[in-house]
Amino acid sequence: MMINYLKHISLIIGLVVISIVSYAQVKNEAGKRDEFIRSIDQTINSEITEGKIPGAVIQVKKGDQVIYKQAYGDAQKFNDNHEPLPVPVKMTTQTVFDLASLTKVVGTTTSIMLLVDKGLINVDDQVGKYIKAFNTPDKAGITIRHLLTHTAGLYEWYPLYYRAHTKQETFKLIGELPLAFPVGTQRKYSDLGFTVLGEIVEVVSGLPLDQFEEQNIFIPLGMDSTTYNPLKKNRGYTFAATSFGNPYETRMVHDPSLGFQFKEINPNQWNGWRHYVLRGEVNDGNAWYAEQGVAGAAGLFSTVDDLQKLVDMLMHKGKAGGRQFISEKTIDTFLTKDKFNNGLGWMMDPINSFMKNGPEGTFGHTGFTGTSITVVPSENVSIILLINRQQMGLLPSGEYYNVNSIRARVFKAVMEFCH
Repeated sequence: MMINYLKHISLIIGLVVISIVSYAQVKNEAGKRDEFIRSIDQTINSEITEGKIPGAVIQVKKGDQVIYKQAYGDAQKFNDNHEPLPVPVKMTTQTVFDLASLTKVVGTTTSIMLLVDKGLINVDDQVGKYIKAFNTPDKAGITIRHLLTHTAGLYEWYPLYYRAHTKQETFKLIGELPLAFPVGTQRKYSDLGFTVLGEIVEVVSGLPLDQFEEQNIFIPLGMDSTTYNPLKKNRGYTFAATSFGNPYETRMVHDPSLGFQFKEINPNQWNGWRHYVLRGEVNDGNAWYAEQGVAGAAGLFSTVDDLQKLVDMLMHKGKAGGRQFISEKTIDTFLTKDKFNNGLGWMMDPINSFMKNGPEGTFGHTGFTGTSITVVPSENVSIILLINRQQMGLLPSGEYYNVNSIRARVFKAVMEFCH
C-alpha cells in the first residue's frame, strides 16, 4: 500500500515538474517573440519618426507560419510640390509597391527558369542564338548565364530613352552598344542585361513579356495583385508612392561624378521628364520612357502576400499548389553559386546587407525603390521588406536615403529569433 502511495506521489510530482518546465518554456518562447517584435517595430518606427522613410511593410515566415506581418507609416506622405499631405495615405499590408529590380527575379528570372524547365532554352546557350545583334565578334561569347549573373560585359546603365522610344527600338539600341568589359571577366550589375533577358523570353515564347508572366507565373501562383502598368487594370489598388518624377536619373545624366556620361548623349537633347509624384507608374526611367512600363529589369508592382507565394514556391523546391511548378533540378541550378558568389538572377553573397553573414544557401534581391526579399532555406525562413524610401525625396547629397542598415538590422533580428 505504502509503495503504491509513494509511486502515486512521485507521479504527481513528476507531472507538476513537467507542467512547470513546459509553462516556463512557453513563457520563454512568448518573451522571445515579444522581444523579436519589439526589435523589428523599433527598427522601422524609429526610421519613420526621424523622417528617414515614410513607411514600410514587412512579412516574416518560418515554415508554413507567418510569424510577423505589419504595416508602418504612410504609403504617401507628400504631394506633387513636396508639401506634406493634410491627411497622408496610410500604409497597409495590401499596399501595392513598385518592385523596381525585384522584377529581375520575380518576373524575368522565374520566366527564364520556366523556359529552361520546358527545354526551350539552356542557360549556356549563346544569346546570339535568339538575338541576331549578339552575333558580333565582341558579343558572340555572351550566354544566357552571363546575363543572369551580370557578367556579360554590358553597360551597368544607359539612358536608353534618349535614343529609343519603343520596346523594339530599345532592343535594337542595346544590341548596338559596345561592351564595357570583356565577357565573363567581371560582375557588374546591369539593367541592360535583364532587359535583354526579357527580349529572349519574348522571342522564345512568342508572347509579350507581361503576357507571358501573367499567364505562366502570376495566374498559376495566384498572384492576383502582381502586374506591370497596374493603373491600366483599374482594380482600385492603393499604391506606395515613390519619387517626384525622376530626379536621381536626371542627375545620372547630368552629373559626371556618377560615371554615366556617354559621348553620344547630350544631357539636354531630351526633356520628357515627369514632374509629379509617381503612384502606379514605374519609377525606372528606361522601363517607363523607353519601354512603356514593361521591362525585364523593372516594371512589376506587387504586394507582400503575392511575393510570399513566389517565395514559398522557391522554398518548396519548385512545388506550389500540390504540383511541381518548376523542377527541383532547375531550382538547384539557379540557386548554385558561381565564382562571383551569386546565383543565376538571385544574389547569394552574404556580404549583402539584406542577408548579412547569412547561412550558406541564403538568397535574395533588392529593388531601388526600397524593396527586398531574403530567403534562408537552412532555417526555412523568408523576409519580405518593402519600403517606399523615394517618397521622402533626395537628400542634400543628391542621393536617396540608404535603407541597407534597416535591412541588416531586420535580418539580424529575424535570425536571432528563428535560430
